[in-house]
Amino acid sequence: MDNPLFGTAHMLYEVDKKLMVLLHDGRTLIGYLRSVDQFANLVLHRTIERIHVGKEYGDIQRGVVIIRGENVVLLGEIDREKESELPLREISVDDILDAQRREQEARQEKHRLVAKALKERGLNMNSELAQDEF
Repeated sequence: MDNPLFGTAHMLYEVDKKLMVLLHDGRTLIGYLRSVDQFANLVLHRTIERIHVGKEYGDIQRGVVIIRGENVVLLGEIDREKESELPLREISVDDILDAQRREQEARQEKHRLVAKALKERGLNMNSELAQDEF
């Protein structure tokens, strides 16, 4: 299909489609695109926040969500046929939040141990590296 629109105007072809949006803070939102503007700000309807931990996931209902364009890292259309074939197991919101908390605690402990090992060797943890996973 030849698309005469450029930039964010191209997003007009995605209106009313089910999209997955990955945000800069790491959250994943899934919802129906209802509006987009010249700054790539998005309005999603019937939105869920999907939390993944290992091979499990949980969905938190968010409703109508407005997303500032500069917070979008990745955006893609959900293939409805493949959506039901996910190799993941859905669990309750409470269980996925608990699993996410445990995963974050393990990541922080790993970071603490790496920082301690570096300090013992006379090195300091670079604050930019502190955000990365090892």
